[in-house]
Amino acid sequence: MDIITNTDALKQICSQLETCSFVTVDLEFLREKHYYAQLCLIQIGSKTSSYIIDPLSPDIKLQPFFDLMHNPNIIKVFHSGRQDIEIIYNLSGIIPYPLFDTQIAAMVCGYGESISYENLVLYLLHRKLDKTNRLSDWSKRPLSDSQLNYALSDVTHLVEIYEILSQKLKDNKRSSWINEEINILTSPSTYIIKPQDAWTRIKHRSHSAKFLTILRELAAWREHRSQTKNTPRQSYIKDDALLNICACDPQTKEQLCQIRNLRADVAKGKLGDEILEVLEHCRHIPESDYVTPPKIKDLPDKSSSLFELLKLLLKIISQQQGVVARLIATDENLHDFSIFKDQDNHILSGWRYDIFGKHAQDLRHGKLSITYNPKTKDIELQHYS
Repeated sequence: MDIITNTDALKQICSQLETCSFVTVDLEFLREKHYYAQLCLIQIGSKTSSYIIDPLSPDIKLQPFFDLMHNPNIIKVFHSGRQDIEIIYNLSGIIPYPLFDTQIAAMVCGYGESISYENLVLYLLHRKLDKTNRLSDWSKRPLSDSQLNYALSDVTHLVEIYEILSQKLKDNKRSSWINEEINILTSPSTYIIKPQDAWTRIKHRSHSAKFLTILRELAAWREHRSQTKNTPRQSYIKDDALLNICACDPQTKEQLCQIRNLRADVAKGKLGDEILEVLEHCRHIPESDYVTPPKIKDLPDKSSSLFELLKLLLKIISQQQGVVARLIATDENLHDFSIFKDQDNHILSGWRYDIFGKHAQDLRHGKLSITYNPKTKDIELQHYS
């Protein structure tokens, strides 16, 4: 199997691929030891050919590949492409466009939420993939034939999967249904991680403005340090230790050393000094600049009952339509609809209104009932004028 290891060969295959209407793309990478993923292998395919590119070769520059990813005349097909696209964006500053993600398309075509590539190959192509090399260290050279065959299979089967799913979307007139999810993937804001927003991705149960403010500042410090050093954010201080620091707000090294789940070398060393500096800074933040705790979205009793009925209706319609429920409506959409907060609610526009929103309105207005037919064993929706 030939591997592309120099720029001239890469230019040649990219020139050939420019005549294709679509290409399939997959990346192998490592991110356990770095903040930014280390790109180790690029696989690219078309209806007539497929290639493996070695980005670690000293004789290759990836600009021809990036130019191909930016070609507006070629659809770039990924499966669950968010991480791959993030790597391309971080290395080149461009986002592949136009874009098609087979995992998103599969959700609209009734194959479940976040279906794996392996299962999609099995369901659509009736082939079982060999996943023995799934956990390979792709940074090591040389790669075995088994590893290379595994890597290449991630784009060869994807050609057929793309053709099947894109045709299903056209046949069902659902091609536009995936646009919103694709727009998220093609937005640079999806891949730009701002340290000051890092705290929003940490799970916690606190509604204390002071606690959340300390969390904001500590998470921003950790994120900035991780980006600067290209080190995984949790390699030296994990989320649970960060939350414990926020809860205890230690003022001295001795108190910091008592924090549960915080490594002793971190507490006693330079990182400990930096943590205490951040905490001291927090003590001088005026309360007017504290984080505003999120409002607890408790519903009144009657609205709560409507919310539960809407969730049932959503489940019924998602099963009938063969579309993953969360693509149709989120809990927040249903919550807002339950309290008659309709402005900018996604379920009241476009295809979501056609398959769900209008039924939700009838339910809220007392013009729809949900019944069980014992003869057919089906759930039925009955509308009243």
